[in-house]
Amino acid sequence: MKWLSDRLYPKNPLPTPPTLSKFRLEEKLHALRSFSLCGFSKVLFRLRFISVTCCIDFGRVCEGFKVAEMSEAEDNDILELDSETEDGDVEMTLMTDVVYSEELPTYKSMPKGQAVPKVERSEFNGNPDSLFFNDGKRRIDFILAYEDESKNVSEKKGSVMRRRQRRREFFEGSLMNLGVELEATQSVMDEKLIYVKVHMPFEVLCTYAEVLHIKLPIQPNDLATESSTYNCFTHHFYPSEDVIAKEPDFFTAPFRKDQLKCFCVKDREQFFTPSMRSKMAYYILSRAPYDIKGSMKKFGISKLLDGGVYKAAYPLHDSRFNVKSKEPDCPNERFLLYNEWAHPKSFYKMQPLDLIRKYFGEKIGIYFAWLGFYTIMLTLAAAVGLGCFIYGYTTRESSTWSKEVCDPQIGGEIIMCPQCDICPYWRLNTTCESSKRLCIFDNYGTLVFAIFMSVWVTLFLELWKRYQAELEHDWDTVEFLQQEEQPRPEYEAKCIYDRVNPVTQEKEKVPHTACGKCMRLSCGISTVLFWILLIIASVVGVIVYRLAMFIIFSTKLRNKLKYTKELEPFKEYVTPQMATSITASIISFIIIMILNNFYEKVAIWITDFELPRTKTEYENSLTLKMFLFQFVNYYSSCFYIAFFKGKVVGYPGEPVYWFGAFRNEECDPGGCLTELTTQLSIIMTGKAVWNNIQEVLMPWVKNLMFRHCTQVGSEKVIPRWEQDYQLQSIGKLGLFYEYLEMVIQFGFVTLFVASFPLAPLLALFNNLCEIRVDAWKITTQFRRIVPEKAQDIGAWQPILQGVAILAVATNAAIIAFTSDMIPRLVYYWAFSVSPYSDGSDHTMTGFINSSLSVFNINHFSVSNKTADNTTLNVLNIATCRYRDFRHPPGHPNQYEYSVYYWHVIAAKLAFMIVVEHIVYFTKFMLSYMIPDVPEALKEQIKRERYLTQVILHETNIKHFKELMKPVADNLQDEIEDPELDLRL
Repeated sequence: MKWLSDRLYPKNPLPTPPTLSKFRLEEKLHALRSFSLCGFSKVLFRLRFISVTCCIDFGRVCEGFKVAEMSEAEDNDILELDSETEDGDVEMTLMTDVVYSEELPTYKSMPKGQAVPKVERSEFNGNPDSLFFNDGKRRIDFILAYEDESKNVSEKKGSVMRRRQRRREFFEGSLMNLGVELEATQSVMDEKLIYVKVHMPFEVLCTYAEVLHIKLPIQPNDLATESSTYNCFTHHFYPSEDVIAKEPDFFTAPFRKDQLKCFCVKDREQFFTPSMRSKMAYYILSRAPYDIKGSMKKFGISKLLDGGVYKAAYPLHDSRFNVKSKEPDCPNERFLLYNEWAHPKSFYKMQPLDLIRKYFGEKIGIYFAWLGFYTIMLTLAAAVGLGCFIYGYTTRESSTWSKEVCDPQIGGEIIMCPQCDICPYWRLNTTCESSKRLCIFDNYGTLVFAIFMSVWVTLFLELWKRYQAELEHDWDTVEFLQQEEQPRPEYEAKCIYDRVNPVTQEKEKVPHTACGKCMRLSCGISTVLFWILLIIASVVGVIVYRLAMFIIFSTKLRNKLKYTKELEPFKEYVTPQMATSITASIISFIIIMILNNFYEKVAIWITDFELPRTKTEYENSLTLKMFLFQFVNYYSSCFYIAFFKGKVVGYPGEPVYWFGAFRNEECDPGGCLTELTTQLSIIMTGKAVWNNIQEVLMPWVKNLMFRHCTQVGSEKVIPRWEQDYQLQSIGKLGLFYEYLEMVIQFGFVTLFVASFPLAPLLALFNNLCEIRVDAWKITTQFRRIVPEKAQDIGAWQPILQGVAILAVATNAAIIAFTSDMIPRLVYYWAFSVSPYSDGSDHTMTGFINSSLSVFNINHFSVSNKTADNTTLNVLNIATCRYRDFRHPPGHPNQYEYSVYYWHVIAAKLAFMIVVEHIVYFTKFMLSYMIPDVPEALKEQIKRERYLTQVILHETNIKHFKELMKPVADNLQDEIEDPELDLRL
């Protein structure tokens, strides 16, 4: 029996999580039950075998661990986890998982009193493209760089240096104790720098592949895949398969060490890809201990980097981006990505997503897949928006609105009331050019385009879900669950409280009580609300600026244009409203960028304080905070112009004042749509230019300065790890800010597109550059990113859906309340015919006169009467006009709203209700008719899952038959020779 137990449970060089053993036990017992043995004696033997194996695994499962309290270190270390046994020895433990608890191998440090092993030292062998140790056999999976304290002659910081050296030696000793192999090499360019090369042996890789639930191939996939419509359309734009070979397709399953024979292991060194190896190496580095203080144990490479113990930690690029490696085992994937993806000459090509995913991981791959799909969908929206713009541009001269405003006999005879207390009277035809510009964006084509965009955004989201489902299947993340993601080291370090897991009903460790968690969330919510109120306060400040500057521009700008001959050509274009709008938009953009920098740090601090369990939860929490802030920061000024400016202004005799001092600003005679368009164009363009400057120039300049300061010469004599050290680190949040930038852009494209049909076109041009800029940046200017697994775009998906729903309401409200579309339609269908008009045909003639109310200038109060008596004497007028629908002076209800006003209000509300219901119903039907996962793909997933289970089951049965064959032969001998036992 001991022989059989040893065969079933071989002694591994590294401990196996006990829960995994429990799962193996159940599967083995099930397979054993299904395995038929002949004879009653065989049944008895099976029962004896089950009892023995149960005892073996029960002893493994019942190993208990204790978690003690965490305390702060003198140097503010936050990654601390300590426990104390009865005999006083310190040992590392792990908190209970959501589904089950397990002891990870990384938490086994060196026994107390054991000498710290030393790292092997070696000299650079002169091969700059090598990805191996000096022996040429052990692959480099990770690089740690630090500065040798012995080279530093300063005694002032001697204690700090010694502490760093002690922690580093303990950390590296812990790594070697876990089975990781290390080799240190001195820098070629800087004798103070030391590079520690990390290698993961095959046995260590197998252990952590099982811990991280990494899926590996078990058999080639012989099922025929159906190409989607999207792939058929884009197939001709992909790089040639002769350059980038197509990735082979396999049936895969989560790796298990005891089922190694089930997997396709042709070459032990090539079985785990470089991205898998670096992912597992980083997992060990994040959890290996580096210091012990009393009953406290500290761990994690992140804290060592923050404390300056190590200067950098990164996986290696496989080659230079612009020169192909001559190493025979180098795949040159970075070189291929640069030439076929990141290089500007490849701007027209589709992205090699499979190679991106293989080299950078699923998380980076899914981002570029989403960005590419979004850009392709923008081409349709940009084409329709450009068509609407061309239609408005060609009809601006023939529009009845612009004709009447520009006509000297109509617009030239209409004297408008002053728009501020010290502003002059003015003629309506002075706004001729601005009226023509308004007709470009405020026409019937804009209405059609707004409805089209509401449908487009639904199609985009639904088709993306289908495409995302295909990527999940192709990249083998269909069954990726949150429970597969390991807790963050920061979370594990502070788990000191007990609670009962609601799923397993077992005790587990958590970092805070229910009351503590509530207090943390309350603190985070209150901080976010405070910053949102701060943004609103800044918007109010910009509004006050607009009110004050409009008065200044109205009094000084016109006079300057009038008496300055050089500025005479700009008289028709530079109006007080336009000057105020442009300067206020620039100031708003500057305030937005300043507040972004401050809140970015605040949001990260709040999220760290909340202490999410996994990295996905961390990013989702940070995503929500950042988007709420960015939403208010970027869109608040647009919402003000669209829905508040010019809505509550009173009339010339009784204007509305802000703070009792500033008269509320009015819109142009054509409304505020032009100003909203100006605001959107300035913010979108400024944001795109600023982001590209940051993304392109900043990394390039930093790398250039670093190379200059270190006096780096030709790269031919510099090893691969030192070349990568000269690059920039991408940061802890990865491409979080890239997602945020694109989602904010998505909001501009959808929320306010009724006022600016060219927004999709601007977004398209920006994204075509953004894809290549991001690709160039992460391929050439940044160190290689640690691969991460991801199933979708995370919290950004529901945010996009929320923006799409809100876009329907905002665009309907813009057309109803910001543009002049509804008043024109009401006049055309109701007030251009009798009894309101002498004519009997529907026409737009006379609309300008009907949309402007009359005010008697003698009704101005003394406090707000204009001082422009010269203009009054010259014009010899008694009344002026203003934009509103009120009764004229002398009417029994003078200056009160007329029936025209109530018709327009009713039409606006009816328009919003009808359009929203129609669009929402259309969106609902499209969402219902377009399933998130294609039926053919569902069947293929089920088929592959079934075949995978069959393959694993047959392999298990075959393995057990091999194990049971000697025992069955012995039992058969006993049956055939019953006197054998008596002789024994």
